Amino acid sequence: MSEISAAITAVGKYVPDYVLTNQILETMVDTNDEWITSRTGIKERRILKEKNKGTSFLAINAAKDLFNKIDIDPKDIGLVIVATATPDMQAAATSVYVATQIGATNAFGYDLVAACSSFLYAISTASSFIESGKHKKILVIGADMNSSMIDYTDRATCIIFGDGAGAVLLEANKEGLGVQDEYLRSDGIGREFLQVPAGGSIEPATEQTIKDKKHFVYQDGKTVFKWAVSNMANVCEKILQRNNLTINDIDWLTAHQANKRIINATANRMDLPLNKVMMNIEKYGNTTSATIPLLLNDYEKQLKKGDNVIMTAFGGGFTWGSIYLKWAYNS
Repeated sequence: MSEISAAITAVGKYVPDYVLTNQILETMVDTNDEWITSRTGIKERRILKEKNKGTSFLAINAAKDLFNKIDIDPKDIGLVIVATATPDMQAAATSVYVATQIGATNAFGYDLVAACSSFLYAISTASSFIESGKHKKILVIGADMNSSMIDYTDRATCIIFGDGAGAVLLEANKEGLGVQDEYLRSDGIGREFLQVPAGGSIEPATEQTIKDKKHFVYQDGKTVFKWAVSNMANVCEKILQRNNLTINDIDWLTAHQANKRIINATANRMDLPLNKVMMNIEKYGNTTSATIPLLLNDYEKQLKKGDNVIMTAFGGGFTWGSIYLKWAYNS
């Protein structure tokens, strides 16, 4: 490991005002609060309703929330990475617009797309830039407007996803804090089980693809569930072994908020008590790239300098992984 490590030194978040509760969903599709809660742990999710607003709006506001907490000049940021599965548009990167709008005019930016693992992959990428000495301050934002690709007549998917964004600032650290290790994986065999079939280069938008609802998320829930539980637990165990850590050494598991049963099953596989597991899925649902930074923001006051945190995620592609970090500050 480099003498310089990449440490999270600030967090921020933004979720839209509109709350889509289970009770409201009961009026839209054939479902009910008990069914949704027992299978997912979700009680409500936030939805961006404003016209002509997209993922960039969420990301910009999460960054502004972070800036409001600390004394920083956005011009000192060297790189802005937006981790997202729902960019504003094709070709023009969402991150570039976000960087300009938040005043990070000396930064370059790009989007990173790895479904629900996007934020982890982005942290890995940003850490490498900092450890190399090329940049001292990098902003990583996990943001997704999932409602833009959800069919609200499909009860299998519309109950799960919400909109939101979380931002973290990474800075160079010489105290041994920050990112310690990572284990990131992918397997293209999973592409067919979780995807938005149309709208890309293989099947561009046509009148027929719209009629066939191919621009909405499709998920084979049972297959994804099995892969997620086994692989998230496996990579976490790998991280523990590589760093000679026991369960007693871990202060927090920060797991992607896809489904409460998946999170609990991962913790059980690790023999980790649930009081060490961050959880906010009941409030936001699955916000894809935003789940982990939203957790870090919501638990910020409980995190202590030096805490051992294991972050893990699983997403479409398939993509998955785990990152071990030591928390760098007391709030």
